[in-house]
Amino acid sequence: MFENLQDRFSGVLNNLRGQGRLTEDNIKDAVREVRMALLEADVALPVVRRFVEEVRDKALGEAVSKSLTPGQVLIKIVNDELVALMGEANESLDLSAQPPAVVLMAGLQGAGKTTSVGKLARWLQEKQKKSVMVVSCDVYRPAAIDQLETVAGEVGAEFFPSSGDQDPVEIATAALAQARKRFKDVLIVDTAGRLHVDPAMMDEIKAVHAAIDPVETLFVVDAMTGQDAANTAKAFDEALPLTGVVLTKTDGDARGGAALSIRQITGKPIKFLGTGERSTALEPFHPDRVASRILGMGDVVSLVEEVQSKVDQDKAEKLVRKLKKGKDFDLADFKEQLDQMVKMGGMMGLMDKLPGMNQVPDHLKDKASDKELGKLVAIINSMTPHERRFPALIKGSRKRRIAAGSGTQVQDVNKLLKQFTQMQKMMKKMKGGGMAKMMRAMQGRMPGGFPGGGGGFPPGGMPPGGGFPM
Repeated sequence: MFENLQDRFSGVLNNLRGQGRLTEDNIKDAVREVRMALLEADVALPVVRRFVEEVRDKALGEAVSKSLTPGQVLIKIVNDELVALMGEANESLDLSAQPPAVVLMAGLQGAGKTTSVGKLARWLQEKQKKSVMVVSCDVYRPAAIDQLETVAGEVGAEFFPSSGDQDPVEIATAALAQARKRFKDVLIVDTAGRLHVDPAMMDEIKAVHAAIDPVETLFVVDAMTGQDAANTAKAFDEALPLTGVVLTKTDGDARGGAALSIRQITGKPIKFLGTGERSTALEPFHPDRVASRILGMGDVVSLVEEVQSKVDQDKAEKLVRKLKKGKDFDLADFKEQLDQMVKMGGMMGLMDKLPGMNQVPDHLKDKASDKELGKLVAIINSMTPHERRFPALIKGSRKRRIAAGSGTQVQDVNKLLKQFTQMQKMMKKMKGGGMAKMMRAMQGRMPGGFPGGGGGFPPGGMPPGGGFPM
């Protein structure tokens, strides 16, 4: 997400490098570039105008500190304005009502409401330790109810059954009564979507809202619709008292116009970002962290939180103890690292949060894609346990068998073995307390480096166990 904005803002800041101070001329040039960057990102025009005026006024009024370059000053100004534009701080769900707290999900068809219901249910159960029931009031879309039942089963939430011949208000009230009987903390209600905003849809969702009185009414909207997302949210807010927005499909949106427009146009906070297809791909929206990402400075705080919550710390500690005892890092260990990475949202999900990743050439990013990650796992899965333990055994005939079993080519097997050998050499540096050297070596291989030890990372400061296969 935000790749286009990252590239444009990087260009603006590069143009300021080498200039001694901010002047009216270079501010004018920089602000023009910022304006073009926002328009290209499909940010709503009123939002662009206000943003640009604020940046220009603050830049002109800024007395440049001797310790800061013009580029650093502008970064700070733009960062502060981005944070203000998107809402200052994360606004969490208000679930302080008498249980069950009801969360109503609204939005157009195809925005990802049903999958977002499942993601939110999982997030509430895992992060907030809430017991959750879900129900579908979508009696129009074929298989909508079945889809939610499947999603609920995947995330471990209780599903309240409904059918296409029932009235949506009756479904919602019956689900609320059942949630009370089952002592559920939260009831999430999935509603019907339409291809566009229409009176019948609004009347129906108003009736459902009045019947169950939700504490949170979340509007689910596709990030890839750009500023139209903000306009649609505004139309819904005029009919329903929205409390927040869930912005979906942000992993496929290179522009970011929706994220930058919604708060200003609707006055409603973005509460969550949908960042992929997995049921774990939902994260709270933090304006300061998103601003940092837009400016190419990464989001190390979210990365640390992700590592803390998703990395198997026991396995990471076990690997470190194994290596310190002088035992070799083998392909089974390598596969474990890949599995941990998949759990954390894949390689691209991690790379998106690392500082300086917008400067990495696309051909290198492609090599680190989740598709490549899956290929590596498939190749190792085609090996015998003995081969994983003793990779030196893997020669011609074995390579051909492994390639055939994993649906890959022999050159893919060779590439994996080469990557593994490089990582194995790096891991050997851990013997005898050489972790610091290994970290320096890893930092030299990627632009911007990696966040160093502590901060919740496994021993050695790398997620997970010490390094990424590149």
